[in-house]
Amino acid sequence: MTEYGRGPGSEPWHPEDPLFGDQGWGGQQPAHGQSQYGGRQQDPYAQQQSQDPYAQQQHDPYAQQQDPYAQQPQYQQQQDPYAQQPQYQQQPSYDQQQSSYDQQQSSYDQRQDPYAQQPAYDGGWDTGQPHAAVPYEGQPAAPYHYGETNDYYGTPDAYPPPQPPGRREAAPAQAPEQNPDWDPEVQPEETHPFFTGADDGKAKDDDEYDDDPRESRRGDGGERRGKGKKKKGRSGCACLVVSLVLAGGLGGVGYLGYSFYKDKFGSAPDYSGSGSGSVEVEIPKGAYGYDIGNILKKAGVVKSVDAFVSAQNENPKGKSIQAGVYLLHGEMSAAEAVKMMVDPKSQNLLIIPEGTRNAAVYAMVDKKLGLKKGTTQDIAKSKKYDLGLPGWASKNKDIKDPLEGFLYPAAYPVTKETKPEAILEKMVSRSNEEYKDLDLAGTAKKYQLDGPWQVLTVASLVQAEGLTHDDFRKMAEVVYNRLKPDNTATNRLLEFDSAFNYLKKQSEIKIRSNEIRTNPDPYNTYYHKGLPPGPIGNPGDEALRATLSPTASGWMFFISLDGKKTQFTKTAAEHEKLNEKFKELHGLD
Repeated sequence: MTEYGRGPGSEPWHPEDPLFGDQGWGGQQPAHGQSQYGGRQQDPYAQQQSQDPYAQQQHDPYAQQQDPYAQQPQYQQQQDPYAQQPQYQQQPSYDQQQSSYDQQQSSYDQRQDPYAQQPAYDGGWDTGQPHAAVPYEGQPAAPYHYGETNDYYGTPDAYPPPQPPGRREAAPAQAPEQNPDWDPEVQPEETHPFFTGADDGKAKDDDEYDDDPRESRRGDGGERRGKGKKKKGRSGCACLVVSLVLAGGLGGVGYLGYSFYKDKFGSAPDYSGSGSGSVEVEIPKGAYGYDIGNILKKAGVVKSVDAFVSAQNENPKGKSIQAGVYLLHGEMSAAEAVKMMVDPKSQNLLIIPEGTRNAAVYAMVDKKLGLKKGTTQDIAKSKKYDLGLPGWASKNKDIKDPLEGFLYPAAYPVTKETKPEAILEKMVSRSNEEYKDLDLAGTAKKYQLDGPWQVLTVASLVQAEGLTHDDFRKMAEVVYNRLKPDNTATNRLLEFDSAFNYLKKQSEIKIRSNEIRTNPDPYNTYYHKGLPPGPIGNPGDEALRATLSPTASGWMFFISLDGKKTQFTKTAAEHEKLNEKFKELHGLD
């Protein structure tokens, strides 16, 4: 049922009804008891202009029309066809109006009204056809009197006065019967994507509702509630979400900043003190600061890699840490670890000096590993051809030790679990690497030698007789000059005391002439011409390179009067003078 009327007669149209005419809004509302149409009743069903199909009819527009309610059980809501029509301009006379109502009353009396037992109809319906408000059977139509009309806006239950055309608002699609709580002045609820979860759209500012002075009025008791209350709550939720997002973002940025500062400027985790216990750590060849730090951290020596690298950079000798095995302590500060590693005493290394003979190397290995004397030498004899000797190594039966010259002098890391054969294998491997970088074959061809093996033998003699770098080059020239076929000064005899001492397993400088010239051992260069069968020791890098690049000054003889300085001469006469002086100093005949 509509709410367009509250009495048996016609009542003013609702302000939202499009048929309500625009009669002016300049304070022209009628006073109580006065007609709003200048002293006469205005018929809301006045004839229309040319657009109204009933505008040209002077007789009753319902005379030939069938009753639209004859077959309908109840009133149905239809769309108002007059929503887009212009305002009424022409009005019928009062007699015509009265006649129309009389005939309409008669029409209702002649048919059975299905709503006879229902409450009085409000006086209007929306059927899509224009017709006047007609009372039900038994109820007389309200008479029309000039100058009399009721004030339908003077009671609390009446509708509010209509608004000017410029302020009218569109009615919702749902009729009042279907939505009893609908209020034309209540704005539709917020459906912005920001609040509903949609992905597009911009959030509407809810502050506009807070400043709106209008309030909606409920029809069930007049309870008033402020517009924007609900919107304000949603706005608060949105602000809370945005605040949480901003707070989370700021927190993430702060954490990243703190981590960056700590990584770049904060001190690295580190132990304190010199630690305790004993930890054996092996540093491989080619390891740098971070590599060493990782090894120490895994062994439990230092707490972090960064702490070790920082301490290594601060120590002036930090960059001098070499490959090897170190005996350190557990959980020691990085600074203390670096300090111990730059001290040779803390390194658990087997150091082989340049020129050391194999017999001395075997004894050193036994001592370092705590083995019985002779253990390493026995293993070397039994596995001499299984340790990786190069193909050019000689297998002459006169060679006292095939490994001589291949136990390269260097520092070798060892642990308590290291085996003698493992150390020997490392030494042979190291010598192969070093000799590979030298042109031993080219040097042998240049000085008419029998391959790299004899070049290595010359280097061992140079290492044993020379004292300094300059001595090494001059000593190499002496060897090459004495091996020449046209050497008449010594008749191709080398006459090196170092070779005789090798065969005698000694290091004497006082050797009598009758003893040294009568011993037939192949290693006695006073007795045999040319080179000995093999190297007499393990030459170092300087002696090797001097052998490849000797001097060319014509040196033929050498002698050291005090064992600290070597004197070189080119003629036999010069050498004999120095030799006599040597005998006098050492009491030799």
